[in-house]
Amino acid sequence: MRFLLDTNVLIPLEDSAIPLRDSLANFVRLATANKHVLVYHPASIDDIEEDKDEARRSHTLQRLRQYTKLEHRPPCPWNTPGTKRNDAADNEILYALSLHAASALVTEDRQIHEKAKARRLLDRVFTIQTAEDLLLRLHETVGVRLPNIEEVPLYQLTPLLTSSFFDSLRESYEFDRWFRRKSEEGCRAWVHWEAQDRLGGICIFQRQDHERIAEGITLEGAALKLSTFKVGESCRGRKVGELFLKAAFKYASANRLQDIFIHGDEERHYFLFELLADFGFKKVVHHPAGGRRDVVYLKHHPANPPPATVPPFEYLRSYFPHFRHDPSVSAYVVPIRPQYHDILFPDFDGVSTRQRHLFQQENFAGNAIKMAYLSKAQTKAMNPGDVLLFYRSVDEHALTSIGVVETYETLADAEAIVARVKRRTVYSLPEIQKMAGQPTRVILFRFVRHLSHAFPLKELLARRILGGHPQSITKISHDKFEDILRL
Repeated sequence: MRFLLDTNVLIPLEDSAIPLRDSLANFVRLATANKHVLVYHPASIDDIEEDKDEARRSHTLQRLRQYTKLEHRPPCPWNTPGTKRNDAADNEILYALSLHAASALVTEDRQIHEKAKARRLLDRVFTIQTAEDLLLRLHETVGVRLPNIEEVPLYQLTPLLTSSFFDSLRESYEFDRWFRRKSEEGCRAWVHWEAQDRLGGICIFQRQDHERIAEGITLEGAALKLSTFKVGESCRGRKVGELFLKAAFKYASANRLQDIFIHGDEERHYFLFELLADFGFKKVVHHPAGGRRDVVYLKHHPANPPPATVPPFEYLRSYFPHFRHDPSVSAYVVPIRPQYHDILFPDFDGVSTRQRHLFQQENFAGNAIKMAYLSKAQTKAMNPGDVLLFYRSVDEHALTSIGVVETYETLADAEAIVARVKRRTVYSLPEIQKMAGQPTRVILFRFVRHLSHAFPLKELLARRILGGHPQSITKISHDKFEDILRL
């Protein structure tokens, strides 16, 4: 975009005697960082030359050269011989805007805003604050905070570049040179630490706009590129790969990035691409890179839920974190004790959990998106795609989190249960053996998100969503579930 700066915006930028407003400084920072062009109209020079302070006038005109001057100064048909000089300058600037010499005009002059309204140009005339707000919405990213990973600028990791962790990446291309170039571009990374200053996993990511991922394929709008995705051998089994995907989905949702993609050697990274396919990534193209044929995996990540044209669980897989909650999908309240809630949902920030360390390092079930829950509930059947609302009992007494059923079955053999849940569950082997004395409901589900705020029992009772403390898995009506989402 080209932003035309009015004189009353230019002068505070160039006169050190005038305090610089935070919103103006931030607007210029965002515009410069994101390659928008700041321009001024020649009429602004006329205004500045009216300054009686010769030194200040000279200083302002000299520094004005850092901005782009409009090349052409067309005569303004709105001016007459009787138009005052200041009004004539304002009219010229607005007339240039009407000719689309710039995308928008930034001015604090109320009279110009009134004139713009009369000329039907008001939608392209901004105050400093509204211009800053626009660029914040367009460009300022929302970071991700999750237990067991840290988001860092890539250059912070440069001192570790010589470590053996990166050796496998250096085998196929000039990784060190690429890493330094990406650091200079301002890329960031999610990092899992095996120990202090020892990498256990890394996912380098970058926002891309209108990215051309292959010949004839250009993504519309903004996308999230996962450039490097590696988990060290010593950290395998900790669900770090799913944790990186959880971060990627959360980041894309917060910043309204509607595609996520990654490319790499399909044979070398077979298990990574298997994981990605299970979360809705699809192989779209082979991408030539450095003499080898990389494959591109792409996941559409729409900001708004698409129409329900596939079964509920397939919908979740394709459009995660969107999920179906139409009348054909059942919803259940699932009570869960605090010690298990802490392990499965370590990033939940409730009243009773805020002041203590939630996550024990030896437990990694909370890293995952794919989880398991065991119950003695009377509920005999659930369908893939049904919705789970987890109710934290004992301390919070509130609904906290949403999951979606993958499978639901009844098992009575401990070995069969262990084989089914693998590393998904919060239960230890002795606990599973104890539960397996009688038929046990085994729920495999995918964690979607936490509710925007915990929904307390007293409100559930007041709205007749529940009739009392949920002692076991409880089915609720579609209307009641929609009430919860709406509230």
